[in-house]
Amino acid sequence: MSEQTRISHSKELLLPTDIDGYNSLAELALDMCWTWNHATDQVWQQMDPELWDLTQNPWVVLQTVSLETLNRALAEPALRKKIDDLVQARRDVTGAPAWFQQAHPQSSLNCVAYFSMEFMLGEALPIYSGGLGNVAGDQLKAASDLGVPVIGVGLLYQKGYFRQEIDKDGVQQSLFPYNDPGQLPITPLRKPNGEWLRLEIALPGYSVWLRTWQVQVGRVKLFLLDSNDSANYPAHRGITSELYGGGPELRLKQEMLLGIGGWRLLSALNFEPEVCHLNEGHAACAVLERARSFMDKTGQSFEVALAVTRAGNLFTTHTAVAAGFDRFSPALIEQYLGRYAEQKLGITLHDLLALGRLNPDDASEAFNMAYLAIRGSGAVNGVSRLHGKVSRHLFAPLFPHWPLEEVPVGHITNGIHVPTWDSAAADSLWTRACSKDRWLGTMETLEQDIRSVSDASLWKFRTSTRKKLIEYARHRLSNQLAASGASPQAVEAAKYLFDPDTLTLGFGRRFASYKRPNLLLHDPDRLLRLLSNTQRPAQLIIAGKAHPADLAGQALIQQWIRFIRRPEVRPHVIFLSDYDMLLTQHLVQGVDVWLNTPRRPWEACGTSGMKVLVNGGINLSELDGWWAEAYAPEVGWALGDGQEHDDDLAWDAVEAEALYDRLEREVIPEFYSRDEQGIPSAWVARMRESMALLTARFSTNRAVREYTEQHYLSAASAFRQRAADNGAMGVDIVNWRHELDQHWGLLHFGDVNIKTDGKKHIFEVPVYFDDLNSEAVQVELYADGVNGGAAERAAMQCMRRLVGTTNGHVFCAEVSAARLATDYTVRLIPKRDGTVVPLEATHILWQR
Repeated sequence: MSEQTRISHSKELLLPTDIDGYNSLAELALDMCWTWNHATDQVWQQMDPELWDLTQNPWVVLQTVSLETLNRALAEPALRKKIDDLVQARRDVTGAPAWFQQAHPQSSLNCVAYFSMEFMLGEALPIYSGGLGNVAGDQLKAASDLGVPVIGVGLLYQKGYFRQEIDKDGVQQSLFPYNDPGQLPITPLRKPNGEWLRLEIALPGYSVWLRTWQVQVGRVKLFLLDSNDSANYPAHRGITSELYGGGPELRLKQEMLLGIGGWRLLSALNFEPEVCHLNEGHAACAVLERARSFMDKTGQSFEVALAVTRAGNLFTTHTAVAAGFDRFSPALIEQYLGRYAEQKLGITLHDLLALGRLNPDDASEAFNMAYLAIRGSGAVNGVSRLHGKVSRHLFAPLFPHWPLEEVPVGHITNGIHVPTWDSAAADSLWTRACSKDRWLGTMETLEQDIRSVSDASLWKFRTSTRKKLIEYARHRLSNQLAASGASPQAVEAAKYLFDPDTLTLGFGRRFASYKRPNLLLHDPDRLLRLLSNTQRPAQLIIAGKAHPADLAGQALIQQWIRFIRRPEVRPHVIFLSDYDMLLTQHLVQGVDVWLNTPRRPWEACGTSGMKVLVNGGINLSELDGWWAEAYAPEVGWALGDGQEHDDDLAWDAVEAEALYDRLEREVIPEFYSRDEQGIPSAWVARMRESMALLTARFSTNRAVREYTEQHYLSAASAFRQRAADNGAMGVDIVNWRHELDQHWGLLHFGDVNIKTDGKKHIFEVPVYFDDLNSEAVQVELYADGVNGGAAERAAMQCMRRLVGTTNGHVFCAEVSAARLATDYTVRLIPKRDGTVVPLEATHILWQR
């Protein structure tokens, strides 16, 4: 039979969907809970062991195997029963009440829309770059575990973030393989009539059509948009080509598609989220589109619509330096959002630009997406305690004359989704000690339970996972060297590098100057001596990418490669290329010590070190980000003095020497100090404390519960209150702000009278309100906090009206005389029930 005949006859073959049982397999393959629940792994491995080992992608296996293989597998009674049981178990879990339903059964919270530029769910869906996507993906997974009603909104990138190769000269090469949607665990969103749901977004010249997709993540759905539609102008098809690629114009278009397109997609799907969670400022355009949607429903103005909808918006900032915020030129904003502002929002270009500027009247000032997010949200938070403080400094200019501590930025420290990052051995150990459902509730007993594990069990576990990492590293490195054109001898030698019984250090992250990935190379000879000590050796695994446009970061990688290629160094240090989620999992599961050396306070949080906790790894890290609040001597080692330093180079040298000292004098000796059973008892004690005290505390289980109870529930309630009666409360808030704007400049004080009576100071002060209703203002005494404590605030009471004055009143307050009367001053701030001050009204007037 000819090839042509075979091809034509192939059309008569059965489709996979015609096979009984295929839909059950598809249901399992399309739920990305297999990235943390490995109950289905055996099914896919049995169908195609080699392909499963290469991809770890059930959907690829299902799309690739032959019909004969599918028929044979599904005809096997034991396997068919296992598949049916897995499907039923999945449905039972997703349909059962979880923590949220049990803890908040009367809650009116129905939907939280979580917008993010990237999501790290698994290697099967490579639409992430690093930390931001890690947080987004792990929080979606935790929302599924806990039953929190979250839906994700993001973009589907044709190429995603770049893949890395190190060439024979040690230079990073950037590769952009195509993400074939047919091999991704996603499905097109379709209308009831079967038509693909597509959205039209107006851009200058040509509209852009967006295709829509769904990803199932346990109980949670993630919706994705992409512009690679055949109906689009060729340049528009590439808008969603690369994550963090191109220049400002492409970035602005991506952010418009995410924010405006994302909110319209939710409307098209009949979702009405009470809460919109902006994971970084990239998604800030959702603020505008949400307000526009409310305008369409109610006929209210944009100003009123924003006052109503912002109550349901939460902005999480991940940026620790002002230069990290997305800024766009006024010309770009006019080009792409000018018509939208005038025709859809009913505001002028000047009014739109004012939302993203510090000075609305500075025509040269760029449009800051973080400013838009703040002015469109009811709450703002950083991602660690230290980052909250840093963010208050960054955003202080938006709140002139307010004390730094009152700049309205709180914090919820990030966490990681523990079941995604624990090894099989770690899962087994924790299950024996703490039960299988340990990450699904409030985790109160985990600290006590894990402390019951014996030294011998912990050390056996740590030894086995280190060995598994070494085996993986050898295999990956040998393939890496072969691909780069290394000699057969080098490729073969890589298969025998490293010793499974040697202390193994890990360092993996983006190579950027502020992360100081080359701090260990400050004194290369000392580092080599430290690693090659014959009595107490250590070995180091490094991984990381530098952005294709970051030449300085790429130079740091090349510096490491040159060092590693020295013959005397090769046995002790390896660099594994293409740092991705799979490589991260192997590293964090197997290393003994995780190193992190950012320049404080530039690490907003950092989550890589959290991932080693469940796996028995110990952190040696700069006192920055999460480690600044996690560190205690019994759980790991700290680098730095917990302060910021201006002379970067001089301080880098100091910290490099301190890092060598810490390794030589504390870390390495403790690892090799063994008892009569060969167990390093002090090391295991530190390991146990790290696992017990930190694992649950720095998990997304804790973080998502905090977001729910500190923000989602209250934001949903506030939005519903403001949206009631066609947004009447929003009208009142706008009128209140207008009154403040009109009259605030005329408010003034009379002379303050202070009497000290024994144990208290009594303050009296006349306040003149012009034509402003005095009920719109809070009069209070204020004193700065002492020794890092909270500031003192005491509301002053209106005692009498001043006859013969224009709205003059006398206010009085008593405070303890434990402090000097001169410590206190009187101030005026806006007051209105149900509003957040100073986030929604920045006015303030000090008596002195």
